[in-house]
Amino acid sequence: MPEIVTAAMLVIGDEILSGRTKDRNIGHLADIMTAIGIDLKEVRIVPDEEDEIVAAVNAVRARYTYVFTTGGIGPTHDDITADSISKAFGVPCEYDAKAYAMLEASYAARGIEYTEARKRMARMPRGADHIDNPVSIAPGFRIGNVHVMAGVPSIFQAMLDNVVPTLKAGTKMLSATVHCPFGEGLVGGPLGDIQKAHPDTIIGSYPKYGDGKFWTELVVRARSEEALEAARKDVEAMVAGTAASATDP
Repeated sequence: MPEIVTAAMLVIGDEILSGRTKDRNIGHLADIMTAIGIDLKEVRIVPDEEDEIVAAVNAVRARYTYVFTTGGIGPTHDDITADSISKAFGVPCEYDAKAYAMLEASYAARGIEYTEARKRMARMPRGADHIDNPVSIAPGFRIGNVHVMAGVPSIFQAMLDNVVPTLKAGTKMLSATVHCPFGEGLVGGPLGDIQKAHPDTIIGSYPKYGDGKFWTELVVRARSEEALEAARKDVEAMVAGTAASATDP
């Protein structure tokens, strides 16, 4: 049987919800997860509010194999992710000796004061493991199945590169695309019947419009070549059998 590994993502930050900052991390994580056979099943965007973060973390970490968070581990007062994750796991949030020393040495080498605000970036839940940050030194952390990373896209991507080798990959999803020259309104019914007949597949319907006409891109996904091909053939037969005189919706 194919091994299914799942993940969820929490994007933390008022600036995302207000539109002030445009997220660039969801798509990157989705691409990486798909490439290694992990199903990204859910993405939540939560505000910089401790209770909201705690509730979201506890909800998704119990449901999925892995959880990835972005944002809220910087030096300012509203960077409360470390505190919130600690509360979710019921452990203290405290200075990590290794992270503290790394940051202290980095700032000293640059002749920059190691302020109380900067020291905040060395705080993490007791017992957490580091996620290395090759861009700006301050580490993310892993506790349980939750991986906590920065929100800055370049740093998030660098941290994720260090996380990926530690993950258990699942069976990769295969896909096949079938062009359908008709609109969804015409093929929606038969397509639903095909999906019911092939429960081991996921069949997506993506409406398109161009040159004054509707058409549809049908995508079949499955974890086995046999299931994929069986469903694809039925979809192709359905498209071929649709009356050529049909009109768009």
